Amino acid sequence: MFNTIKNAWRIPELRKKILFTLVVVVAFRFGSVIPVPFLDASGLAELMQSANQNTALGYINMLTGGAFSYASLFAMGITPYINSSIIMQLLTVAIPYLERLSKEGEAGRKKIGTITRYVTVVLGLLQGVAYYFYLRNSGIVKYTSGVGGVFVAFVIVLCFTAGTALIMWMGEQINDKGIGNGISVILFAGIVARLPVTFGYVWQYFQLGLTSPANSAHYLVLAPLFIVLFLGVIWVIVFMNEAERRVPVQYAKRVVGRKMYGGQSTFLPIKVAMSGVMPVIFASSILFVPQFIHFFVQPEGGFWKAFFDAFEQTGWVYIILYFLLIIVFAYFYMSIQYNPLEMANNLRQNNGTIPGIRPGRPTADFIGKILSKVTLIGALFLAFVALVPIIYTRVTGMGGLSLGGTSVIIIVGVALETVKQMESQMMMRHYKGFLD
Repeated sequence: MFNTIKNAWRIPELRKKILFTLVVVVAFRFGSVIPVPFLDASGLAELMQSANQNTALGYINMLTGGAFSYASLFAMGITPYINSSIIMQLLTVAIPYLERLSKEGEAGRKKIGTITRYVTVVLGLLQGVAYYFYLRNSGIVKYTSGVGGVFVAFVIVLCFTAGTALIMWMGEQINDKGIGNGISVILFAGIVARLPVTFGYVWQYFQLGLTSPANSAHYLVLAPLFIVLFLGVIWVIVFMNEAERRVPVQYAKRVVGRKMYGGQSTFLPIKVAMSGVMPVIFASSILFVPQFIHFFVQPEGGFWKAFFDAFEQTGWVYIILYFLLIIVFAYFYMSIQYNPLEMANNLRQNNGTIPGIRPGRPTADFIGKILSKVTLIGALFLAFVALVPIIYTRVTGMGGLSLGGTSVIIIVGVALETVKQMESQMMMRHYKGFLD
């Protein structure tokens, strides 16, 4: 990976793209510490310190790279755009008009992208209003009554919404003039910005093991074990990201004029991690709803307090539901992305067959069974990566270390995708052609 970056830096055009991406990332980090007016930043910092790292507050703060704890312009992060993209993917299957647009090529994708932007702004507005009421109820807003209170509310919500739109625009600029997927790069930058905080907690526990004889054996083993676990999860993600099931395909020979075509053997690649991180994002978005409602309800005891406590990120109810939802959404996403009958028809139209399987419906059934098995393996892999850090925190009681598996998948996935883009662009520039 480092050799790829070094070689890409030597090419002037790629060097400009890398520098442009770095400038946008730096601007994003600056925007993450620019405070929104009329908010008590010190009060919000105290609130974040007192809040459990495994609650929705900690989850939001992690995704925004700490911007939420600073009450900054980018406090909502890229979450509204992610939610908007999820909604549009679901509606593309349910609404015929959007389904037709998705099949119209580049023009259709541009129209869907425009609709996604409008939905992002609407979701950002709604989420900004919700954040304002939460901050006001927590005593973070400086002015809350009279005409001044209405003006303050308008400014705060407008800043939050504008920050969301600005992040979305920055991501699109990276797509056009930079390297990598813009939204993924910004999300990557926000998560990586929280890594020093996470490893700072590891160092604190390690120091506690050195200074406290009662806990020395406990923390001196568990703190380094977290680092080993973190590196092991990265290795598993890299391995599974490249894993694929290759279905052999044989193309029949055919004569067109004086030329003979076909006759070669190839394979149909089906990636194990075909759905990427989307099932984890879907599952975490649904389980985030009870925690978000907990912002406003805040029950002092009884059934509802126990209900909301069960949905904390280290609760067993949360862990079990998280596991089941990841499996369900992995199959749902597979059904959206792949149609075995269409794949079988495409093979038959191109005179391709799977050895030992008859064309048509038998081929579709065979591909469907393979997709089902591969999806199960990929879903179990995603569930493992997403739940191991949470279960580790639950068992050891070492708070502040639950760097979600979703975050690790995003970090590794974005890094691999960006490096692949660099390699493909370098390959295009070093291609000599047929005459050389």
